[in-house]
Formats: sequence, structure tokens, C-alpha cells
Amino acid sequence: MMATTLAQKIVARAAGLDHVTPGDVITCQVDLAMIHDSGGPRRVEPILQDLGVGLFDKDKVVLISDHFVPGDTDEGARILELTRQWAKQRQVAFHDGEGICHVVLPEKGHLKPGMLVVGGDSHSPTGGAFGAYMFGVGATEMAGVLATGEIWLKVPQTILIEWQNQLSRGVTAKDIMLALCGKLGMDGGQYQAVEYTGEAIAALSMQERMTLSNMAAELGGQAGLIGPDETTLAFLKQAGAALDGVDWSSLKTDADAPLMARHVFDAATLTPQVAAPHSPANSGPVNEAPKTNIQVAYLGACTGAKYEDLRNAAAIIKGNRIASGVELLVAPSSVQDQTRAANDGIIGILEDAGAKILPNACGICAGYGTHRLGEDVTCISSTARNFKGRMGAASSQVWLGSPFTVAASAVAGYITDPRPFLKEEIAA
Repeated sequence: MMATTLAQKIVARAAGLDHVTPGDVITCQVDLAMIHDSGGPRRVEPILQDLGVGLFDKDKVVLISDHFVPGDTDEGARILELTRQWAKQRQVAFHDGEGICHVVLPEKGHLKPGMLVVGGDSHSPTGGAFGAYMFGVGATEMAGVLATGEIWLKVPQTILIEWQNQLSRGVTAKDIMLALCGKLGMDGGQYQAVEYTGEAIAALSMQERMTLSNMAAELGGQAGLIGPDETTLAFLKQAGAALDGVDWSSLKTDADAPLMARHVFDAATLTPQVAAPHSPANSGPVNEAPKTNIQVAYLGACTGAKYEDLRNAAAIIKGNRIASGVELLVAPSSVQDQTRAANDGIIGILEDAGAKILPNACGICAGYGTHRLGEDVTCISSTARNFKGRMGAASSQVWLGSPFTVAASAVAGYITDPRPFLKEEIAA
């Protein structure tokens, strides 16, 4: 048998072929299509009507409202109502206001290893953390998928990124991704399959792995893959995923499979990172960054406000107060994660320190909501992107960091290394 990559194995199965070669153009059967309120029904339904067709399979479509939640503007309320009506009309699985799509999709058991999944959002590569080949498409292409259940795909090459050894305390998957953006650039993925491997990756929890796959988008990759293992299966079983018949053990890149590139890094030498405005590629060690005063610290987005992200922030903030003149905004990624964090006392720790809890939605990460950054505001954020004007006024300055770094900076009042603030862990 010819040695192949994880990406080749998944797309070959979806195409009904024994083997595919990078560069081949093939037609794949889609196992699942995910859409949300912003790019979903209001964009795809007019196209479906023009074509005179319905959904290829309503049981393979998941709709999630997250961009216009909580619908506190006239436009947002109208779009959410349209979304809800479409869900009833088309009878698809619908998660309404339960959190951000990339977090809700796996936590509700919709993903499993070996699937080929398309999502109507640029951070859809998050699904690759579960051994699924998942990538984002625009509304026109999504309409084609919804109508036919198929998508054409140029078989990707694989860029393997190996992290040897173990991360130090206070260093997270977000720091890995900021470091990679700085070293490889935002086109380092060359719209191919980025695969993460190595001892440090295997030691990560699923929520940390989700951050890696999520930010494959910032590397310019089509997908961000991690081979499934027992950690993957344990998460999915708890989420209620249907795993019968899933041969996950074969879903891995063969040792001698041809690669486009291989990058090897030492996790033990990595330190907390920050990215300066206005690009994730402007990254470097936080202890080498200028002592920059902040007015807003934001814990939010699919990348930076999952349960473990909130727990990490609370480990810094416990017993402290937010610095004078700093506003700490927290938008938990999902209702499920917020409920768990509340039950574990994490939300209480954040609120006691002065944090304001926002809805479980994309919020200001995607430029929505009432808390968008004002003129000349400096913010440190746990989001994936800090493009000019994305989170508010074009004059605002957004730095990126891990939840540890965002929390430490909120306490200090300026961008700072979180490691001196780490006194204790918050128990899971």
C-alpha cells in the first residue's frame, strides 16, 4: 500500500476512491454542512429558490445562531427570526443561542473522525481537532453543497508541524499558534492541509487542540488536522457522538507519506506570546513586548473563551482586582461551557474581580454587538484576529494573547507576562 497522509485518507473516502494524489481534482460527498445565522439562511435560501431545489439531506445540515445573538438591534432581531423560521421550514438540527458554532458543533456530538465537513465560516477548520477534514466556504458554494451534497476539492498537500517535548506552565495552544503565525506567516499554510503532531500536541486537551485547528485559518491553511486518539474519543463519547463503526485507529499520516513541508519545534522553549496590531503574524514573546497600557481586556470568541480558557484566566485573576481604568469583558464560547464554569466557581471569580459577562456569541470578535471598541482604545484579546477595525473603531489597537496573558494584563493594567501571576491552578 502506498503511504498517505491523514488528509488524503479522509478525502479519498469522501470521493469513494481507494487512493488520491495531491493535486488531483475530485468530487467529494459531504458528510455534514454547518451554517450560521450570518452567512446561512438569509444568503443560501434565495439561491436554493432560484435553483428550484431543497436540501440534499436535512439530517446532514446543522444550523447555529451565534453572530446576531442576542438580537438586540432591529437588524439582528430580523435576521434571527428569519433563521428560526428557516430551521422550522427545512427541519434541520438547530442550536439557537447556545454558543459559537465552532464550539457548539463538537460539544453537541455532530463531529466524528474521518468525516468531510464544510462550514459557512472561515474558522471551520476547528473541526480538524477531531480528525475530521473540515473547511470553510462562502454562501454560493454552500448553497451548492446544500443542494447536491457534493463539493469539488483539489486534493491537498500536507504541511506537518511537529511540537516535541512539553509546554511549560503558563504556555498554551494559543501561544503555539501565535508563534507559528510569527514564524511561518499568514500564508504559511498555502491553503493546504496543516497537520499538528508531536508529544506536546498529544498531551493537549480537546479544547486546546481546538485552538490549534481553529487558527489554521490564520496560517492560511485549508484545514487544521490532528489525528484522533483516546483523548478525542473520550470527548466525543461524552458529547454523545455516534461512534459505532468509526475506524479511527487508521486515521493517521503514515510515517513515510510525502509531505509538502515538515516543521519541527521544541515546545519546552516556547514562552507566552503576544501579537501586536494589526496582524497575528506580528507575534513575539510577551516579555519582549513594550509595556503598553490597555483600556479593555477581552476574553471571547471560539478561540479564547471555552471552559478551559475561562479556567486559565481565573487562575490568574483569583484574589485580584482588575486594574483601575481597565474593563474586562468575558463572552463565554457556549452556554454549556459557561454553565460548567459557573458551577465550578470560575465565573464568580471573574465577576468578583470586576469582569462583565457578555452573551454566548461571536460579539466584538466579529464586529457585532454593543461593546465594539471605541476610538483610540487599546485592547488585549484572546481572539484569533486583530485586523484593523475588525473589533471596532479603525483607530483602536488590538493585541492578541492567551487567556493567561489577557487576564494578567487586565490585573496589571498593561500587557505583561502571565507567569509571575500564576499562583495556583483552578481544579477542573
